[in-house]
Amino acid sequence: MVKCPRCGYENASSSTYCDNCYYLLTAKNQSAVNKSKKRKRWNISFARKVVLILGIIVVALLIFTLVQNSTQKAHSDTLNVIYDDGSQHQSASYPFKAVIKCDGDWSAKMGNPGYLVEKYGSGSRSFSLDCAAWDDVEIDAQKDSGEGQLQVQLLRNGKVVAENSTTNGTNSVTLFFDS
Repeated sequence: MVKCPRCGYENASSSTYCDNCYYLLTAKNQSAVNKSKKRKRWNISFARKVVLILGIIVVALLIFTLVQNSTQKAHSDTLNVIYDDGSQHQSASYPFKAVIKCDGDWSAKMGNPGYLVEKYGSGSRSFSLDCAAWDDVEIDAQKDSGEGQLQVQLLRNGKVVAENSTTNGTNSVTLFFDS
């Protein structure tokens, strides 16, 4: 006689299943069934794990490639030229230059609209602006003293791209260049 571990019913020793609750009585058969179930589950989950890991690697490589390509500067933007006299022209690092001409004192805020730098001076001066070739550039200048005219020019790689002056009777000049 074999006692059922689930319900406690006394079954004949030749019984494979409990006559009362139909529980599998043969431990040998039960372990074989469990092993075959585990093997089938393992193969299925192993294949899923492999596919999932490969998918994650492919997506990560695609994202890395896209980010890498979008953050690289063009070769023309990173070219620095050194002339025979030792002077250096940095076309990409500082492609913009502000030229301010005034007979008296002046003050100016210039650069990228999100990061303007204040400069003060008198007379004519020029400044290299810390803006990239793709940045928008803004210059706000005003006369502090003097009767003369205030003239502001924005140069990009040596060419005038915007200019303004106080010919309209005001003491201030604003330039905005949208690249």
